Amino acid sequence: MSSCNSSVPQPSMFTLAGIPGLEHLHVWIGIPFCSMYMVALVGNVTILAVVRAERSLHQPMFLFLCMLSVTDLVLSTSTLPRMLCLFWLGVHDIAFDACLAQMFFIHSFTAMESGFFLAMAIDRYVAICDPLRHATILTHSRVSLMGIIVVCRGVAFFSPHPILLKQLPYCRTRIIAHTYCEFMAVVKLVCMDIGATKSYSLSMASIIGSCDVILIAVSYVFILCSVFHLPSREASFKALGTCGSHVCVILVFYSTAGFSIFTHRFGKNVPAHVHIFIANMYLLVPPFLNPIVYGLRTKKIREHVLKVLRVKAA
Repeated sequence: MSSCNSSVPQPSMFTLAGIPGLEHLHVWIGIPFCSMYMVALVGNVTILAVVRAERSLHQPMFLFLCMLSVTDLVLSTSTLPRMLCLFWLGVHDIAFDACLAQMFFIHSFTAMESGFFLAMAIDRYVAICDPLRHATILTHSRVSLMGIIVVCRGVAFFSPHPILLKQLPYCRTRIIAHTYCEFMAVVKLVCMDIGATKSYSLSMASIIGSCDVILIAVSYVFILCSVFHLPSREASFKALGTCGSHVCVILVFYSTAGFSIFTHRFGKNVPAHVHIFIANMYLLVPPFLNPIVYGLRTKKIREHVLKVLRVKAA
């Protein structure tokens, strides 16, 4: 590569291009993005506050929900404020170290999000298919261990990304064709062939996502089989409604994340603005939907929030 002669080991700044071809709509795109972020922020903080205040909610389902809420807060906060600065203030430059830090948070916490979806599916499976042993199977120590495993998995598989990119030389261009520092977008600026590294990143994301999806699907198949055998039709419809909403959120997360992963590998003809726009969705939509679907639709959390609001109104 001719530009390799002018490469340097470590640039001071990168430039985020935003969504190519839609620069004239950046201001308008920022409005729904900001709205989703505010809902995600308020909703997830509310869930954490309610579960912390109400001791009766210190159960596996709500503990996993808190872990998911923390993950959503970190994932959305590591991307949205910087993205809105780009859209509304035209601040395109991002420091090299800040870019690598953002990359670590995005990829590792996306893997954690997937892991907590799986943990919550396992909890629902045990609660519905083996309710009498739920408390003895999912003890607080096991719930904590599952949470630690999910966190360690995300950190272990994706911490090599920023460490590796810190050591590599970069060409003259500093423009990242994206709204945030995604690994595959940054690695295109490297002045050497690192095909093996790209393959590792895509393979890890594909393996983790595929394994989690398969296990979640198996869990919900067993859950649905149990639901259809419930004696009460009303109870069956209620359980189906709950499961259906959970499955919808999970499908949104995995379909958008999967689209982004497979576009890097196979989608050479996918327009850049379509790819980048959908790549934003798996970071924005689940944190926005999770507190609504898993939180406000949960009777105990909804009742506690309404009780607090009534007290304040009085």
